Amino acid sequence: MKENLKKYIVEFIGTFFLVFTIGTILFGGNQSITGMLGIGFILMVMVYAGGHISGGHYNPAVSLSAAIRGALPWKNYAQYFISQTLGAVLAACAVKYLVVVPPIETIPTFDIPALLIGEFLFTFALCYTVLLTATSKSVEGNSYYGLAIGSVVTAGIFSTGTFCLGAFNPAVAIGLLSMGVIRIKLAGITLLIDLIGGIAAGFLYKFINCDD
Repeated sequence: MKENLKKYIVEFIGTFFLVFTIGTILFGGNQSITGMLGIGFILMVMVYAGGHISGGHYNPAVSLSAAIRGALPWKNYAQYFISQTLGAVLAACAVKYLVVVPPIETIPTFDIPALLIGEFLFTFALCYTVLLTATSKSVEGNSYYGLAIGSVVTAGIFSTGTFCLGAFNPAVAIGLLSMGVIRIKLAGITLLIDLIGGIAAGFLYKFINCDD
């Protein structure tokens, strides 16, 4: 029980800092290239910091793919989801207190098919990368897993930022909803397609690495 609690706390902290960094960069006035890199950096740092304790998921889609792969017990998935969601909501509250969050009417709308494609592809890429670099026995103990995971998110933000949220993470979608910058329909669509991306990555990993 104590070991599991440590994992949930680490997932809470990592998700908090990821969503907090996203919110302050997007709405705190630092939307430059270096600002966008900061999102990938904070994820990389949190993965390195907590990966040896909880797996460093900070993302319900990643946790889902890990459960399908067998790297996370199914009995712990709900607690991971709750910990990540609580971290995202608390981070959203902190962002709203510290910076001026624009009204929802000023946020651009997205073409739904394009959003679905962008969110699915890079959520899949993120989960697939996590499974291959952080859970595969063939590369166990490598030192590059955090850099690889953070880099996928950075590449996804730069690649899809004009036509989708660039969340690749249901907790981020929940955080943005809690900040009041997206409507519940958009958050729900993003959350669902991100989970589907995680499911696809989990099953593909099992197919490719069936002996792992």
